[in-house]
Amino acid sequence: MPALVSVKTPTNATPLGVLLAATENGSSRRTPSPSVSRTKPTKRTPDKLGIDESSLENPDLGPFLLKLARDTIASGDNPNKALDYAIRASKSFERCSGPGVELAMSLHVVAAIYSSLGRFEEAVSVLERSIEVTDDALARFSGCMQLGDTYSMMGRLDRSIHCYESGLRIQIEALGDSDPRFAETCRYLAEAHVQAMQLDEAEKLCKKTLEIHKEHSAPASLEEAADRRLMALVCEAKGDYDSALEHLVLASMSMIANGQENEVAAIDVSIGNIYLSICRFDEAIFAYQKALTVFKSTKGESHPSVASVFVRLADLYYKTGKLRESKSYCENALRIYAKPVPGTTSEEIASGLTEVSAIYEALEETEEALRLLQKAVKFLEDTPGNRSTIAGIEAQMGVMFYMVGRYGDARISFENSVAKLRASGENKSAFFGILLNQMGLASVQLYRIDEAVELFEEARKILEQECGPCHLETLGVYSNLAATYDAIGRVEDAIEILEYILKMREEKHGTANPEVDDERKRLAELLKEAGRTQNRKVKSLENLLDARGTKKESAKRWSTFGFRS
Repeated sequence: MPALVSVKTPTNATPLGVLLAATENGSSRRTPSPSVSRTKPTKRTPDKLGIDESSLENPDLGPFLLKLARDTIASGDNPNKALDYAIRASKSFERCSGPGVELAMSLHVVAAIYSSLGRFEEAVSVLERSIEVTDDALARFSGCMQLGDTYSMMGRLDRSIHCYESGLRIQIEALGDSDPRFAETCRYLAEAHVQAMQLDEAEKLCKKTLEIHKEHSAPASLEEAADRRLMALVCEAKGDYDSALEHLVLASMSMIANGQENEVAAIDVSIGNIYLSICRFDEAIFAYQKALTVFKSTKGESHPSVASVFVRLADLYYKTGKLRESKSYCENALRIYAKPVPGTTSEEIASGLTEVSAIYEALEETEEALRLLQKAVKFLEDTPGNRSTIAGIEAQMGVMFYMVGRYGDARISFENSVAKLRASGENKSAFFGILLNQMGLASVQLYRIDEAVELFEEARKILEQECGPCHLETLGVYSNLAATYDAIGRVEDAIEILEYILKMREEKHGTANPEVDDERKRLAELLKEAGRTQNRKVKSLENLLDARGTKKESAKRWSTFGFRS
């Protein structure tokens, strides 16, 4: 699904990792989140140590093996060997000292290695146990946060947020709600809420972090700048552009004061995005050009940051009607993505290709747009952490196939997207409901009416829950469901739905609105066919869906969650 990218934490700010209780000196220290490596799953063939099981009862063996595991990870040696060390260390701690902080810490290391090997389910099981084996607040906090990171890598954002919230509660009990470390966790959780488009919750947490950092940090601190960038992201998503600009300007001033030239440029891009959203094009161009100059001088002309600004300029020139300039900037960006500099991630390339594809789609070069989306999917490994992203791309491909009349390909793309979202537990969102509706329309075009009915019915349940029965998207699904009910002979059910739709549209738009008049005619026709009299009418299924299936602009709106096919 189209996702919002969380802002970067300042380079010299305290990392947003997890708190671990260090046993060496009894104090707490920060370590980076252990769930950052996303390698492919490997075979379970750990190298065996030449250590007798009975020796695990030696109290000195656990710390020794745990150090070996960490050193092996740091050296980039065989991760299976590191896993064997860590598992043996945890067994030794369990035998010698029983449940406690040491056992919990060793289990955290085991889980981190499982995650790096792509064995996420085993990592989850180990982390759940690590939380149970100790009463130490910071160790349990660490376990909850690492568990949240693991679920995030699996694409289970709902479970991830739940774990972060559990960690936050533990931290409040241990440190209070005004400690700077609590503020870091609030921001961490706020970023997850932004990813899930839970903007009200994210805004509350951002306000709390700002309050804490204003109290405990120096003026214009990097921590406050990071908070403001995230708050700006939330405000922009909620349509409060003035507040978003205010936060970005203040964040930029903090970064300038701290000499963070590249971060200032990144903020300039965000400022340009907001100006573009409110059609202040000259100011947007100025902000983008400022950022472009900095990125070219500090990162080189072939860096993906430069390409990302080219994409923004291409979008701007498309919106101002300068199509030649728009396409030229797209081509400049594609040249960079074709020959990425070392260190460029596949996710960066895939994201860039997806954005360029959207512009080609707007330029009505659908085949080129599809080619770029297919290329973007190839760059992304089909790992749990990437499934939501791939599902979003496949959904957009389905829309394009539908627009050009390739209904079989459209249905396959929608089906693949639906399967990935179900697997990652993201099958209750409004986006998922809209996706089911579009897949239902593709099924209708292929005369798979029974399948379409099932898809529309599931979409209706989700959108009623997420958007409400009166929402435009929900009413659109109602209309499609009524048409399919009519096609399979469930006339009374179709009439009931159309009567409800007509009532809602009359209340919202008035009786003279063209949409209301259309619904009234559709209902009247269906009532006439059923042998009942009422001044309302319905179109046939074929006319209804043919009319809906040929609206290109509707398909484009769907790609930004506004489509009602």
